[in-house]
Amino acid sequence: KIDPVFIDAATLSDENVASILGEFDGVIIPGGFGNRGIEGKMVAIQYLRESGKPFLGICLGMQLAAIEFARHKLGLKDATSHEFNEQAKDLVIHLMDSQKKVTEKGGTMRLGSYPCKLKKSSKAGIAYGKEDVHERHRHRFEFNNSYREVFEKNGMKFSGVSPDGHLVEIMELDDHPWFVGCQFHPELKSGPVEPHPLFRDFVAAAKKHQDSLIKS
Repeated sequence: KIDPVFIDAATLSDENVASILGEFDGVIIPGGFGNRGIEGKMVAIQYLRESGKPFLGICLGMQLAAIEFARHKLGLKDATSHEFNEQAKDLVIHLMDSQKKVTEKGGTMRLGSYPCKLKKSSKAGIAYGKEDVHERHRHRFEFNNSYREVFEKNGMKFSGVSPDGHLVEIMELDDHPWFVGCQFHPELKSGPVEPHPLFRDFVAAAKKHQDSLIKS
């Protein structure tokens, strides 16, 4: 059984993140819009990445994980998303090609179910137990492929991509117990008696983290 607690990201800072998140066995950063609480969420992601606590980033949560990795692992201090600052130098997250001519915002995002191809040996691949899946989307920004090579060289694995290999759907860290971000919304295909594979394995990783602390 889980004991969920909601944290206001706007209250997080470098000074208090360890004391606030230190008691938790895993953290989910869900989807969202706009820049409220963004810096606090990235403070949390950096703490989770460096401390080894299980992390699951959903949609915006995955995008922020990419930005945090770029800033603090790759040294791209101005890395950000087109959603927050379209004039920035390092737009690790940018507007999808299919969205560049969209002027009306209502119902024009990348919506609905799309196929995703998984790497078998990845955390995501192990969670699903298969290579080809379909997941539901609701977004207009995506990972910028111009940064894919440097991310991979520094330990980020793109474990789920569109069948043509162009769109990043899942990213994860090899050298972390469980650090996974997905561009889609797994909650839209999850139920109380049949949880989504990523939720199931995230909770399993959190339980393993808890058990390791008890043993130590």
